[in-house]
Amino acid sequence: MEPGVAFIGLGVMGHRMLESMRRYGGFRPSLGWDPDSEACRRFHEALPALSIAESAQAAIESAETDIVYIACPPTYHKDHGLAALRAGKPIFCEKPLGVDLPESRALVDAVEAGDIKTAVNFPFAEAAAVEAMVSALKDGAIGTVEAVDIRLHFCQWPRDWQEPAAWLSQRDQGGFVRETFSHYAFLTRKLFGETRLVEAINRYPDDDVSAERQSLALFDCSGIPVTFAGGVGGPASSTADRVEFTIWGSQAAYRLSDWNRLSINRGQGWEAQLTEIADPRQDGYRRMLENLGRWYRGEAHSMPDFREALAVQALVEATLQPGK
Repeated sequence: MEPGVAFIGLGVMGHRMLESMRRYGGFRPSLGWDPDSEACRRFHEALPALSIAESAQAAIESAETDIVYIACPPTYHKDHGLAALRAGKPIFCEKPLGVDLPESRALVDAVEAGDIKTAVNFPFAEAAAVEAMVSALKDGAIGTVEAVDIRLHFCQWPRDWQEPAAWLSQRDQGGFVRETFSHYAFLTRKLFGETRLVEAINRYPDDDVSAERQSLALFDCSGIPVTFAGGVGGPASSTADRVEFTIWGSQAAYRLSDWNRLSINRGQGWEAQLTEIADPRQDGYRRMLENLGRWYRGEAHSMPDFREALAVQALVEATLQPGK
């Protein structure tokens, strides 16, 4: 029988996960909860078979719940994570793990002490383009890695599809560094190991509320320099956005663009790869859920746990608050 999933948080990410689980199967969305009654109504409309619980606690403790999926703003991840721990339920959580490092460390220590299975939704853990990069690093096709560049630019932040999540525009728990760079911080660690911040600078609006508008940082991965440049501004069109991760090697450069499109340059221009995959985005969702299924069943998987997500969070928060 497919494991029952309780959705804690019924916003943008909750709807996206619901759509993927309905399309690819392997999981049974069974219960949902959100403090916003309108969000609950929309979610129940999308899937009438899914019951809306009276509280997060009721959803987590229900006999129908085999996995607790936490998709609320990160400030609340710790509370719901600890509730799942008390109920003895495996936890699948959206990133970032949190925004307060001491709180997140306490959560990680608690779930590890309680021997609760945890996973965090970093899709680069299982992606065709990433597999190709890993293979090229192992077999020497890239050559000696000389540098890595991460480039993010958004004409609008939050992006139009994220606007219902108003917290993403605020610096206390939102911003593109936490929301988007965190994926590439995870990918950098996956490919190159321990990553250390060398220096960073961020630029904010004049108010004390809004999230960063520009961020520049330099990292070191055992001698490999990793640069990050991110910003917001420009024409109100997502077609002008830039999302790139480039490995510069002595034999070839590998570039991941728009999240899941891989191209290689061996000195004669960029050549698209993995063109046999008709829809890379949907292929990524499918792979992530298959990986999550292996995690739940106790099979070999590559889902990052809370400890790995904590390391990513530490890197992200250091980037936003260098020297603190």
